[in-house]
Amino acid sequence: MTNNLQFNSERLKKARMYRSMTVAELADKIGCQRQTISMYENKKIHKPDDSTIRKLSSALHFPEKYFYEQNANINIGSTYFRSLLTTNKKYRSEQVQKIEFVSQIYDFLNDYVEFPCLNLPQIEPGSTPENAANVLRNYWGLGDKPIQNIVYEVEQNGIIVTSFETSTNDIDAFSQFINNHDENLFIIGYSNNKTSAARIHFDIAHELGHICLHDWSEDLELLTKEEFKEREQEAHNFASALLLPETSFKKDVIHNPTSIPYYTQLKKKWKVSISAMIRRSFNLGIITYDEYQMLYRVLQRRGMRKVEPLDDSLITASPSLLKTSVQLLLEEKVFTPEEFMNELSFSYNLSLYPEEVEFLLDLPNGTLKTSKIIPIHNLHLK
Repeated sequence: MTNNLQFNSERLKKARMYRSMTVAELADKIGCQRQTISMYENKKIHKPDDSTIRKLSSALHFPEKYFYEQNANINIGSTYFRSLLTTNKKYRSEQVQKIEFVSQIYDFLNDYVEFPCLNLPQIEPGSTPENAANVLRNYWGLGDKPIQNIVYEVEQNGIIVTSFETSTNDIDAFSQFINNHDENLFIIGYSNNKTSAARIHFDIAHELGHICLHDWSEDLELLTKEEFKEREQEAHNFASALLLPETSFKKDVIHNPTSIPYYTQLKKKWKVSISAMIRRSFNLGIITYDEYQMLYRVLQRRGMRKVEPLDDSLITASPSLLKTSVQLLLEEKVFTPEEFMNELSFSYNLSLYPEEVEFLLDLPNGTLKTSKIIPIHNLHLK
C-alpha cells in the first residue's frame, strides 16, 4: 500500500510531540538508537522500512497512513499558556499539536456546517484591560450581570473552545491563533483535569484577555520573563474586569467585603473564585491592603487557597460547538461514522483513530462508531 508513497518526516515529529515523547523515549519504545529517530525526523533517512513504520504506528498509536500524508496548509501563530514559565516545553508542544489537529478537523467541519463568525470588537491600541473588558461586554451585549456560561458566549462569537485531559496539571488553559485559508481563527483549550466552574470561567476570560489585548504574530519564547509576566497580569486584570464588572460587583460586595462566608455566597452568583473576588475588591478600593492580606491569611489557614467551598458543586457547560457539528452531520446522515473518518483521512489528510477524534472534540465515547446524537447549538448545514 505504501510502496509508492513518500514518508513524511514532519508527521513523525508531530505524532511524537502529540504523545509528549522525547526522541529518546520513542527510540527506547521501538527498540532503536536515539540518533535513528533524529535522522528520520531530519530527513537524513528518507524512508524507514515497513517494519519500522509498523513499530512507530504502534508506539505512537497513529494509523500507518498518517505518516505518508501531506501537511495541512495552516499557519499557526503564537500560543499563550497561563503557565508558560513553569511548564515543561514538551508539554506545551503537546498541546500546540493537539490544537493543530483540532484546527484541521474544524477545516473539515467548516466545509459542511455554518459556524458562528468571529465577532470581536476593535480594541484601541493602548487600552487598559479594564476598558477592553468593558468594550467586549458591551459589544457582546452582556450588560453588567454575571456571565452564567462563558463557554457558550465565546463559542457563539466565533471562537473555538475545546477541553481535554492534559499530561500535567501545570497547564490550566492556552489560546492559539491560526490562519487557515485566509480565515483567522482563535482556539481556546483548557484542561479538564480541573472541573471547577470558577476556575474554568476565569481561565477562559484570561485567554480572551490575550485575544483582545496582545500581538499574535511574535514568538513568545523570545519574551523576557518580565515581559511575559506583564502580559499575564494584563490578561488577569482583563478577566477580573470581564467577570466582575465594577459597578454591579461593587453593589454586591460592599455590604460585607471582609467576610469569607459572604464571598462564598457571592461565588454562587458570579461563578468566580473567592480568591479572585477578594483581589478584585482590593483593586477597586473596596478593601484596604491590610484587609486584603488578612483575608488571604484566613484562606491559607482554612486550606482554601487550592480548594474552595463550592468548587465541587458549581458547574458550567462544556464546549459543544465542535461536537454538535459532528453530531449534526451524523444525525442528518451526511456521513456515517465510518464515512466521516474516511473523509477526514482522504480529503483532509488527517488519518486518526476514531477515539482520537472523540478525545480531541470531547465527544462521547463511541460517537464515531455509533450514531448517538446530542445536538446543542443551533447550527445549519451549508
